[in-house]
Amino acid sequence: MTTPEISEDLRYPVGKFDRATIGPEKRSEFIQTIADLPRNIAAAVDGLTEAQLDTPYRPGGWAVRQTVHHVADSHLNSFCRFKLALTEDTPTIRPYEEALWADLADSKLPVEVSLSLIDGLHQRWVTLLDAMSDTEFQRQFDHPESGKWTLDAALAMYAWHSRHHTAHITRLREREGW
Repeated sequence: MTTPEISEDLRYPVGKFDRATIGPEKRSEFIQTIADLPRNIAAAVDGLTEAQLDTPYRPGGWAVRQTVHHVADSHLNSFCRFKLALTEDTPTIRPYEEALWADLADSKLPVEVSLSLIDGLHQRWVTLLDAMSDTEFQRQFDHPESGKWTLDAALAMYAWHSRHHTAHITRLREREGW
């Protein structure tokens, strides 16, 4: 067995997303991960200085601040995609250039702005997820770059995304002794 390179570990601290994790038997776990993200990401950045917030989580990666704002952007897009898939027949969703979004002026704001957004958004998202039927979790949207996604698959992906970016921050803190 080969050991992954350090840069690979830093890029994927919880491993890459595995589509094999998708399915109704894990759904409640994934919903709980979505519910826990606001508290977990807030704890991950709690007490960090401005300089620490502006430190990249890995060489060539986003700063902690950009990462928190990215999570808000990404999860807001995902919530909208869920609502589109629940109300339209396999809608084609619009992708966005997340790396370019991370360089826009709002990515320099205090992290508290996005922490508040994530908190309210996740309250709404979990309410929606808890009310969905098995049939609704099989509804789909079409992503022009990655194809059709069931809402079960999207839920699994965003549970992974929640853990992935929180771990970027917590692992940086561990490495730096913050």
